[in-house]
Amino acid sequence: MQEQDYDAELDARGLFCPEPVMMLHNRIVEISPGAVLKVVATDPSTTRDIPRFCQFLDHELVDSGEDGKEFVFYIRRGS
Repeated sequence: MQEQDYDAELDARGLFCPEPVMMLHNRIVEISPGAVLKVVATDPSTTRDIPRFCQFLDHELVDSGEDGKEFVFYIRRGS
């Protein structure tokens, strides 16, 4: 995974399911459609939950990966 350009960031480190996805749901509506949100989390369940969140709510998961013990996601907000 390479560092991507992004418009906003959500720090969900130290939070556990379902908190990271709940925070993501609240944060994604604060950015414009087409903008990219970077999410950093430490809960391994986010590797399952965030892609599903994007799929169900029509957002694009631009990239994701693991950086040490952190999981990083780049999400482009859908319309």
